[in-house]
Amino acid sequence: MNTMIYKGYAARIEYSDEDGCFIGHVAAIHDVIGFHAESVKELRQAFEEAVDDYLEACEKIGRSPQKPYSGKLMLRIPPETHAAVAAAAEVSGKSINQWAIETFEQAVQQ
Repeated sequence: MNTMIYKGYAARIEYSDEDGCFIGHVAAIHDVIGFHAESVKELRQAFEEAVDDYLEACEKIGRSPQKPYSGKLMLRIPPETHAAVAAAAEVSGKSINQWAIETFEQAVQQ
């Protein structure tokens, strides 16, 4: 996965062969925050500056910055899957919530 994380914001990273540089966009918010650089080190710096500038601009105009996600996730799953998840959590000695967090974290790190 080609992402960077800073202050809770994730950036989607692409490479533009045409422009000869990396291009990043902050993901999961409606405001458009973009940045670019020629190296990964410069890209990290540009991303952090873009997020800091965004937060500063929001403060100046008295507007709350958009947050990527609240941390709450509602899922609709078949009852059989729900039962299997509950059983797996119980067997592992965890709540469904803790089991799901660990399972999601493992899935996104692969």
